[in-house]
Amino acid sequence: MSYRITTDSTSDFPRQFYEENDIAVVGLSFLIDEQEYNESKDLKLSSKEFYDLLRSGKTATTMQVNTFEFVEFIEPFLAAGEDVLHIAFSSGLSGTYESCFRGAQELSEKYPDRTLIVIDTLAASMGEGLLVHYAMENRKNGMSIQENAAWLEENKLHLCHWFTVNDLMHLHRGGRVSKASAIFGSLLGIKPVLHVDNEGHLILVSKSRGRVASIDALVSKLKETANDDIAEQAVFISHGDCLDDAKLLEEKIRSAVGTSKFMISNVGAVIGSHSGPGTLALFFMGKQR
Repeated sequence: MSYRITTDSTSDFPRQFYEENDIAVVGLSFLIDEQEYNESKDLKLSSKEFYDLLRSGKTATTMQVNTFEFVEFIEPFLAAGEDVLHIAFSSGLSGTYESCFRGAQELSEKYPDRTLIVIDTLAASMGEGLLVHYAMENRKNGMSIQENAAWLEENKLHLCHWFTVNDLMHLHRGGRVSKASAIFGSLLGIKPVLHVDNEGHLILVSKSRGRVASIDALVSKLKETANDDIAEQAVFISHGDCLDDAKLLEEKIRSAVGTSKFMISNVGAVIGSHSGPGTLALFFMGKQR
């Protein structure tokens, strides 16, 4: 049952997690303040420094993984005799999956005796990361690479993403809300609640007045949509440099449903470029997205 699990940097685990679990990561890139960075390499730019640049008015642009980069990343594993299950960023938010898929076709022709499977998670941030977590558990429990891939395909539309942002202007720049709505909402302290739909797109679901109300809305969405085993589940939370809010969300969930298995991590720079400082996101398995 030995095979390698790989993913994209947009799964937003702490770097230490990848290293401790021997998960290889292909990095997406971003450009800010006229400097290009790749998320899977030594950025020399902390999460706080990145978000402080956004707070100061800087904007960041992002670049998908291209086919050449994916082939260069995966080929050494295949050449060494390893099979690979790659868990990729949502095709609804980036062209990265398409690049990975094309690269996998190219590599499969070159290494016909190896198995290379690319999963379109239709997920982002630690939602993508939560599927990596389950893939690791499935492998540990003896699933073959084909069985694991089938499980991911069968269950990925039960992966719930609920999140809120602190500043609507970042969503406006990404085309999610109009400029008028962003300005009006910001003046009134409106905090949107969004989720990722079955096509992997960001969808505005509701609006809350104030930060605490938006956090309470995330808890309510969990209670409404989570599976009955939510108290035993692993629940992931990611945040855009707002750790105190992430901890408050965790405590509210503990109190509401008794969950005790949490992982909290930063929203990485590629996702954060579009969601902005103060993003707070919640991920768990539910009846439906």
